[in-house]
Amino acid sequence: IIKPQSSWLTIPFFDFWRYRDLMFLLVRRDFVAVYKQTILGPLWYLISPLMSSTVFTIVFGRIAKIPTDGLPPFLFYMSGIVAWNYFSQCLNQTSTTFAANVSLFGKVYFPRLITPVSVVISNLISFSVQLLLFVAFLFYFKVKGSAIHPNYSLILVPFLIAQMAMLGLGVGILISALTIKYRDLAQLVGFGVTLWMYATPIIYPISEIPEKYRAFYVWNPMATIVGEFRYAFLGTGIFYFSNFLISVGITLALLFIGIIFFNRAERTFMDTI
Repeated sequence: IIKPQSSWLTIPFFDFWRYRDLMFLLVRRDFVAVYKQTILGPLWYLISPLMSSTVFTIVFGRIAKIPTDGLPPFLFYMSGIVAWNYFSQCLNQTSTTFAANVSLFGKVYFPRLITPVSVVISNLISFSVQLLLFVAFLFYFKVKGSAIHPNYSLILVPFLIAQMAMLGLGVGILISALTIKYRDLAQLVGFGVTLWMYATPIIYPISEIPEKYRAFYVWNPMATIVGEFRYAFLGTGIFYFSNFLISVGITLALLFIGIIFFNRAERTFMDTI
């Protein structure tokens, strides 16, 4: 039965299960299409964080000499890059949901929210591969005697991953809904994500931020996530449970707003586009 949604707040949880085969196909499409007709294929999942970490180590570690809280620079940068890559990929790809699937949306009915959710799931596969690579390097540096101290906060890692997924999904679908009417926003997404990365302690530790500016970082959910990610795996940095709760609240609020705008845009999408 095809019928319009009764409310902008409607989330098709039951439809996710009913259309699980379609979601699986979309996840497979997103996973396979990225590296189709490439020589190295899925190896790029490993090459990308390795190259980024190496460049960051040379530029920011050796040339700029930015402190890394006593951690090996390569491991410090990789911990931030792995977390940031998952969030940024979810955001960038979900932000083009309507534009990238206009031909599909115009031909067949299915809950449109399945498309961005499938992107988040497919990116989770690449994140898992990169996380395993990071853990392998963590053990390597630990054996070499580096001051690395994984701790009990590792139990929060699944929640951090879920939070990154929800944050990327919420901001992404919000941008996707807005770009239907305001096409200029599509040109600003890449620039905005880059600025957001530099506003997140990926190339510098939170301890290097002046005390008077740290209050602003509470309102950046990714700053808290990256800080907690490092604290859990490497045992360094600053962890406040209150900041974690604030970041979760902001993430849920952005996801809620994103779903409202997405459902609203979905009703008139084909007429507007």
